[in-house]
Amino acid sequence: MDLHNLITVMRRLALEAGDIIMDIYNAPDFEVRTKGDDSPVTAADEAADAHISAGLRAAFPDIALVTEEQAASHDQSASTFLIVDPLDGTKEFINRRGDFTVNIAYVLDGSPVRGVVYAPARGRLFYTDAGGNAVEETGPFDKATPGETHPIRVSAPDNDALMIVASKSHRDQATEDYIAKYAIKDSKSAGSSLKFCLVATGEADLYPRVGRTMEWDTAAGHAVLVGAGGDVVRFDDHQPLRYGKDGFANPFFIAYAPGVDLKPA
Repeated sequence: MDLHNLITVMRRLALEAGDIIMDIYNAPDFEVRTKGDDSPVTAADEAADAHISAGLRAAFPDIALVTEEQAASHDQSASTFLIVDPLDGTKEFINRRGDFTVNIAYVLDGSPVRGVVYAPARGRLFYTDAGGNAVEETGPFDKATPGETHPIRVSAPDNDALMIVASKSHRDQATEDYIAKYAIKDSKSAGSSLKFCLVATGEADLYPRVGRTMEWDTAAGHAVLVGAGGDVVRFDDHQPLRYGKDGFANPFFIAYAPGVDLKPA
């Protein structure tokens, strides 16, 4: 795998998908439908999925591809694959809250090792470079030529004053009960895979997820966080969160900056 080319293609496709999504987001109205699992889907999800899928298949025809909108048709036997959530945070998109992202990741032997997270409504673009180091790029986000980037790094957490980030749309009592085990300086809510990126930049120390997610929801943010020195572990036993699982469903997990004294489930 030519990792430099991989990142170039993933970055470009994420930006192009962001344009597609924002055209629909800024329209006066758009249709919202319900999928078989009762989750919402819009034309933006489907158009972005089609665009990214076509681009990845053309560039990397020999690598398995998993996307949210086409998951039922994918071979689940591969441990190395590309994985896409074309619009993570569809509820945020529908409610025009802006916290939605485009996510593209490369999973190698069950671990997400490269990823791109683009939040088009927030104007934030995070990715791992060819060496696996996490960066944030600042505008104008030219498709062909990357702009200025700066390395991002997790915080050095103070366990007596932790910064917590949790889901905006799925923050329930189980999440609050777990957060209450820590000494908290501040807590914020965010949507989509931006939560991983807030830990990666040091804007938060800890992101616990006590709720359902799928591998395409987490892989790109996971890769960015690892590239910034962080980690993601299972909620129950603090073992590494792995990818290529049957059905692509994740267990509950914790994303964090090393140095956080993780509490038991």
